[in-house]
Amino acid sequence: MILMAMERLATRPAQVYLNQDANTLVRQTLERGQGKLNDTGALCIQTGKFTGRSPKDRFIVRDEMSENTVDWGEVNIPVSSEIFDNLLRKMNVFIQDREVWVRQCYAGADFDYRLNVTVMNTTPWANLFCHHLFLRPSTSELETYQQEWVILQVPEFLADPAIDGTRQENFTMINFSKKMILIGGSAYTGEMKKGIFSVLNFLLPHQHNVLPMHCSANEGIQGDVALFFGLSGTGKTTLSADVNRKLIGDDEHGWAADTVFNFEGGCYAKCIDLRADKEPQIYAAIKHPALLENVGFFSDTNRVDYGDAGITENTRAAYPIDHIKNAKKHSTGGIPKNIFFLTCDAFGVLPPIAKLTTAQAMYHFLSGYTAKVAGTEVGIREPQSTFSACFGRVFLPLHPTAYAELLGKKLDAHPEVNVWLVNTGWTGGAYGVGNRISLHYTRAMVQAAIQGDLTNQMFTPHPYFGVLIPETCPGVPAEILDTRNTWKNKDAYDKQAKILADLFIQNFAPYRTKASQEIQNASPQLVQEV
Repeated sequence: MILMAMERLATRPAQVYLNQDANTLVRQTLERGQGKLNDTGALCIQTGKFTGRSPKDRFIVRDEMSENTVDWGEVNIPVSSEIFDNLLRKMNVFIQDREVWVRQCYAGADFDYRLNVTVMNTTPWANLFCHHLFLRPSTSELETYQQEWVILQVPEFLADPAIDGTRQENFTMINFSKKMILIGGSAYTGEMKKGIFSVLNFLLPHQHNVLPMHCSANEGIQGDVALFFGLSGTGKTTLSADVNRKLIGDDEHGWAADTVFNFEGGCYAKCIDLRADKEPQIYAAIKHPALLENVGFFSDTNRVDYGDAGITENTRAAYPIDHIKNAKKHSTGGIPKNIFFLTCDAFGVLPPIAKLTTAQAMYHFLSGYTAKVAGTEVGIREPQSTFSACFGRVFLPLHPTAYAELLGKKLDAHPEVNVWLVNTGWTGGAYGVGNRISLHYTRAMVQAAIQGDLTNQMFTPHPYFGVLIPETCPGVPAEILDTRNTWKNKDAYDKQAKILADLFIQNFAPYRTKASQEIQNASPQLVQEV
C-alpha cells in the first residue's frame, strides 16, 4: 500500500508513515518538539514565515490540457511543464533522507464526484491538518482506494527563483495533466486545502456540470438547504451557524443536478478574537485533536489568548466537522431553497435585505462585493470597495463568467430557489456617520427568508441597483428596510449610491465582453433619478 501511495515519486524517503490516526500524529508532533497542547487538548503549532496563502506564488502548468481552458493572468500564472518537472525531481531528491507522512483521503462528500487525494507531508501536524480537512475513507474503502491526485508538501524545500522559474523561494504549482500539486517553501496548511479547491473549480464545471461554490451550507428540519456566500467580515460564519439547523459545511461545496455536497471533512475557522458567547460552536470545537495555528497564549499558561495577533491576525483552527454538535453526519443536502449573498456595505447604500432576479444573482455573484472600513488596514481612511468574483476569485482557474453562467442555468432549472442580497454593514449613513445594521435584525431577516415569510411580500426596486426590497419583514421595523429612508440627508444618500454604483460598473468592465446580455442588463443604473 505504501508503494502504491509513493508511486509518482522517483525516490523513496527514509521513513514513510501511512494513514496515521489523529492521536498518533499529535504524539509524533510533540515528540519532535514541533508543537504543544493547550488547556483544551488542541495541538498548537506555528507555520513559520508564512501565516497565510501567497497568491502571487501560485502557478498552473500551461500545457495541452490547460492552454485553452484556464483563464490566464494575474490570478492564474502560467508555468511550463519543464519547470514543474525540474522542481519535482529536486523535491524527490530533497526528501530522500527524510520522514514523510502519507495520507489517502478524498474531497467531495457525494460519491459520484469524489476526488481521491494522496497527500505527502514532511511534518506530522501538516498531515493532521489533512486528516481534519479532507474526507476520511473507511477501512474498507482504503482497501480498494485508487490514487488520483497527489499533493507533495515540503516546506523545507526552497526554490531558487533564478533557476527554477519561480517568483521567490516559496511556490504552489498545479499540474492538471499529471494530477499533482507541489508546495515548497511554505508551511501554511491552507495552501493544500485551497489547492484542491482550485482543482475542483477546474474539473467539476466542464466535466460534470457541477457548480463549485465558496460558501457555507446548512439544512433545516424539513430538509431545506440554505447557502451563504460572503467575503471576510460579512458574517458568513455567524449567520450560517444556527443551532436549529444542521451544518453541511462551512466553506466549500458543489451544486450538482439534485444535490449540494461538501467538498471537505472539516472546518478551518478563523479564530482571532474568538469568544464563547459570540461563536460558541467554533469555541467548543477547539478540543483534542484539533489543530491551532499561530495563536498566542496568556503569560506562563497554555491557555490561548485569542485576541493575540502578535504572530498574525490570520490565526486558524482546523478540526473535523463532527466537532460541531449539529453537523450533518453525511455532508450532503438537496437543492438549495435559499441563497444568501452577504456584503458588509460600509457606504451605507445597499438595503439590509433584497431579493434578486436570476440576472441580478448572476451579476452580484460575478461582483462578489464587500467593503473595508477605516482602521482595518493602514492607509484606509474612508470606505474602500472590495470585489472578488464568485466570492473567491483567487481560486478560479476558469473565467469567472463560466461560473456565473452555470449559476444562472441552475437557477433557471430551479425557479423555486430564492436568492437574497443581505447587507450586514451600515445604515443611516456611511461608516463614521451611520450605524452598523443590528445583528438581531439581520438574523430576523434571514430567518424570515428561510421560513418563507417574505414570499408574498410586496417588493420595491432599488432606484440604482434594481434589487427588490420587501416592504415589510416580521420582527424588523419597516423604516429600515429601505436604506435611503434611514438617511437624514437624502441628497447625500443619492450621491453615495451613485459612487457605489459606479464602482460596481468599473469592476464589471473586464467581464463585460464575455458576460451575457442578461447579466449586463442587471448592472446598476446611474441615470435613473429618485
